[in-house]
Amino acid sequence: MVAETLHMNGTGLRTGRNAGAPATTGRLAWPSHTASETGRDVRRTQDVLARTIDRDVVPRLVLAERGRRAPVTAGAVEVAALTDIALERGVAETLSYVERQRAGGLGLEAIYLELLAPAVQRLGTMWEDDLADFGQVTIAADRLRQVIRTYSVARDNVLSRPHPTKRALLVPAPGDQHSFGLAMVAEFFGRAGWHLWAGVPNSTAELVEIVRHDWFAIVGFSVSTAARLDGLSEAIRRVRRLSRNPNVGIMVGGPVFLEQPEMVAMVGADATAADGRQAVSQAHALLEFAQATC
Repeated sequence: MVAETLHMNGTGLRTGRNAGAPATTGRLAWPSHTASETGRDVRRTQDVLARTIDRDVVPRLVLAERGRRAPVTAGAVEVAALTDIALERGVAETLSYVERQRAGGLGLEAIYLELLAPAVQRLGTMWEDDLADFGQVTIAADRLRQVIRTYSVARDNVLSRPHPTKRALLVPAPGDQHSFGLAMVAEFFGRAGWHLWAGVPNSTAELVEIVRHDWFAIVGFSVSTAARLDGLSEAIRRVRRLSRNPNVGIMVGGPVFLEQPEMVAMVGADATAADGRQAVSQAHALLEFAQATC
């Protein structure tokens, strides 16, 4: 067999069988140059390499470095500032502060999870510690809720039509009136393409009529205190028994379930979540499980 060779002469590189191969086949044969020719070749190569680095390599490194930068986050200072603004000023000033955080690079999800939710928790702590009265806390929380509504309008203008089976009912537990947490969770569901019904039924009977009349994949309950758990258990039993969707998934949320996860099963629910982002993931898992077992 005739060996394949690779030969480089003064005119370029060529390959082939018996193509003027050097004595040792399979090796590169480099041409001979004078010292001046070699110097010009080296300088030419350096110029090309420098232009390539300036034009292609450096810009790519800059973009890669930007992509590796840590995302902007909100901390205790920002949460305290927002809480104080919500307590002492109006809706416009509250929204303006949040908008400045967005302009500084804080994403909408971080605004919900790292800024608005902690601010409401701080309001509750201030009330418990007698640093703000009930009226002040209620007004401040409503101003924060207005911020969520503002972003809801923007969201509704850009989202496509919700998926037909992604239908969720989000309500407070019977007797519970706290709705800020539900508003926050509703934002995450809406951004994930869920069709939502969120409100405060006047009674468990009214809630049951809603689930009998309309099909929901998920019914979610928000609980602010353990004192509501007995009424919640009864509501869940009736929803499961009378729901138009016999495979409805039941989710619950609130501090009591984070502190005592075993209470989820005790009230008859399927899942809980620490925040709106996790709630959407759990809802998707319940929906997929229900569809797989039908």
